[in-house]
Amino acid sequence: MEDVLRVIVENLVENKDAIKIVREDKDDGFIKFKVTVAQDEMGKVIGKQGKVAQSIKSLMRAVGGKEQKKVEVEFVD
Repeated sequence: MEDVLRVIVENLVENKDAIKIVREDKDDGFIKFKVTVAQDEMGKVIGKQGKVAQSIKSLMRAVGGKEQKKVEVEFVD
């Protein structure tokens, strides 16, 4: 699941070395991903009015649903 998120983010930014994804597993089947990219490329990941970020979150919820997991994605500055 983390691989899917990494591929999506890598295709949005130029500085792929600055991508950092931290996965936090909770006991109740809840997974939280914290995504960090280069400061000057955060806008590319969030998109106008947050539409790209919202699409990424929706896609990851769908991927998690296939595995009966609840997924949340947080973009960290």
